[in-house]
Amino acid sequence: MKKKITVLTLCALLYALCSAVEAQQPKKIHRIGFLATAPTGSTDRAEAFRQGLRERGYVEGKNIVIEWRSAEGKFDRLPALAAELVSLKVDVIVTAGPTPTHAAKEATNKIAIVMAQDPDPVGSGFVASLARPGGNITGLATLAPELSGKQLELLKEIIPKLSRVAVLGTSTVPGNVQTVREIELAADALKVKIQYLNVPGPKDIETAFQAARKAHAEAALVLASTVFNSYRTEVIDLSVKSQLPAIFYSAEYAELGGLMAYATSYVDLYRRVATYVDKILKGTRPADLPVEQPTKFELIINLKTAKQIGLTIPPNVLARADKVIK
Repeated sequence: MKKKITVLTLCALLYALCSAVEAQQPKKIHRIGFLATAPTGSTDRAEAFRQGLRERGYVEGKNIVIEWRSAEGKFDRLPALAAELVSLKVDVIVTAGPTPTHAAKEATNKIAIVMAQDPDPVGSGFVASLARPGGNITGLATLAPELSGKQLELLKEIIPKLSRVAVLGTSTVPGNVQTVREIELAADALKVKIQYLNVPGPKDIETAFQAARKAHAEAALVLASTVFNSYRTEVIDLSVKSQLPAIFYSAEYAELGGLMAYATSYVDLYRRVATYVDKILKGTRPADLPVEQPTKFELIINLKTAKQIGLTIPPNVLARADKVIK
């Protein structure tokens, strides 16, 4: 009997010891790379990403480390930054736009890449299809060309006699052709003439606004572009200086002084990115995660800017705004 008690006691001690050792074992700390063209770590989008991770039990410094890398607006730095993240052996790379995604794709075909945003992932060659990505890349698309038609409608609402609109975009951006086609369809219905102005680089931004004014454009519709994204302040300043009511593709423009924005909620996209990261960290292959499209859109109006350019926003438009900056 004593021998049996002794054996049971030893077993209990061994179990307790093993449990204690297991409890002391540090949990795996996942390393996430984040690659962007512009500084991102302290923005609303970054905070939305962190929030999405926290909702799924991930906290920076506790069970995850986020390696933030920004090219500071210099596209040629992205390949080296992508290679750096690969050398750090991150578990997943989150990319903030097609240019960073391209750099990450060139750097690795093994590490999972999650797109926080991309206007046309199929057209960019990142995925085989939205439903079946097929490789190491998945994530979220901003593919919603019908938005541009709605943007033109909003310009017509705030300027009832609108007859000519300058459309500023970068022709090499994936999805640009489809977006312009949607604008043309809306323009025909609204009886508005559009003037497309290609902006391939930073030096072409001011030239485009000068051309718009020279052609007597009464408003501007600014399309998604990595060029504009890296030079937001200049684009906004030129639109105000030209007294040209402009509608933008991202809320940040209105918040920084642009007249208005009707766009995909990028904050919502970055929060949703965390879902992809969580699934990948738990073992799901990127190839098995369909690319999702935007589900939340927002209208932001800056009344300070409206006053500055001498424009009155109709009450019925203001009533539909998600945010009004006074």
